[in-house]
Amino acid sequence: MAVSVLLICCLLAACGRETAPSSPTPATALQPAPVAAASADTAQPAYVGATYAPVPGRTQPSAAQLTEIGRRIFFDSSLSASGKASCASCHDPQHAWGPPNALSVQLGGADGRQEGPRATPSLRYLQTLTAFTEHHHDNDGDDSIDAGPTGGHMWDGRAGSAHEQAGMPLLSPAEMANVSEGDVAAKLARAPYADEMRKAFGDDVFDSPKAAFKAAGLALEVFQQSPKDFYPFTSKYDAVLRGQAKLSVAEARGLRLFNDENKGNCASCHISQRTQDGAFPLFTDFGLIALAVPRNRTLKANADPQFHDLGLCGPYRTDMKDHPEYCGLFRTPTLRNVAVRQSFFHNGVFHSLEDAIRFYAQRDTSPQRWYARSAKGIVQQYDDLPQQYHANINTEAPFGQKRGGKPALTEAEIRDVAAFLRTLTDADQKNVPAAR
Repeated sequence: MAVSVLLICCLLAACGRETAPSSPTPATALQPAPVAAASADTAQPAYVGATYAPVPGRTQPSAAQLTEIGRRIFFDSSLSASGKASCASCHDPQHAWGPPNALSVQLGGADGRQEGPRATPSLRYLQTLTAFTEHHHDNDGDDSIDAGPTGGHMWDGRAGSAHEQAGMPLLSPAEMANVSEGDVAAKLARAPYADEMRKAFGDDVFDSPKAAFKAAGLALEVFQQSPKDFYPFTSKYDAVLRGQAKLSVAEARGLRLFNDENKGNCASCHISQRTQDGAFPLFTDFGLIALAVPRNRTLKANADPQFHDLGLCGPYRTDMKDHPEYCGLFRTPTLRNVAVRQSFFHNGVFHSLEDAIRFYAQRDTSPQRWYARSAKGIVQQYDDLPQQYHANINTEAPFGQKRGGKPALTEAEIRDVAAFLRTLTDADQKNVPAAR
């Protein structure tokens, strides 16, 4: 993949499941030091100091070099405090670079027993994920529509780039649990691929812990834009779009329900059609939305009744804490390879694809099925989002029906939608759970 590192702008999330906040520094150049203000006559080019800027006197590393280094870092368990966990421990390539099990959240930390704060997302099909913005306009030919908060890496969009996100799991106490960038740099310097890093980034790359840490993040970032690994477009639905296959009767019904604004209405966020410029759909608009999924009472953090994961407005993201209108919003994941998963939504509360779909169809018509009851037996609808934020909850179809009313999807239709979603599984994925 002959791509200049200088031209890489929109890249995939680097290794790591959803991560508790550490203290990674903002993305800056690997080298050199920041440039002081200068007069118009002596001003430096704008790219000097940028992450992808070339370093004077040093050959730019090739995409092939960075991809191979990134791959080795991704699978290197020696980079964790426990010595047993790598990025691939939570992002298994045999499970679409997502979790290899049915745990709601994955375990990590220095002892390998700490619960992560959120479910592990898949790393596939994030190649066009942009930095977070409060005002986004879709590539649909109509720039007059503000789609609202969109983008950013992590469930709450707090990482502005893939190389910024790369450091989070390495430093998170609940994940790889390194205490500092220097700790990571020292491990990288001892790694079998240390010489490859020197060849790519310079003989002095390990002289500065910050430079070594940045180098690792850049390598991970480039690795995760490898098309074969991270966006192969080899599902049955891709073959259908190419005119090489046809959906079964049930799958075709599922697609119609998926697109129908009065039924599943899934395509309003999980876009199923080619884009205006002809690109195959990613089955996400990368928007942030409040679905009010039930509280996962199996998570240790939720043993505290005062604790609530509010997504975009905290607690792991802090710059939006004064925006109550954003509380409860989480980023919309791609539905590609969703059938490979065994836990769903940001808190991993559901463990079957059918139940995830069923929740959409019945959240408001049968809340007693999904939410806990108070000591007096009263259903606590939207039990993981405080009352003052309930106005943020999405009520568009398939939501919004009255309690006791007819759900948007019947059981047969839920099975059909699930059948369609299974056509989004890439050809290399063999670990698809049976229908339930």
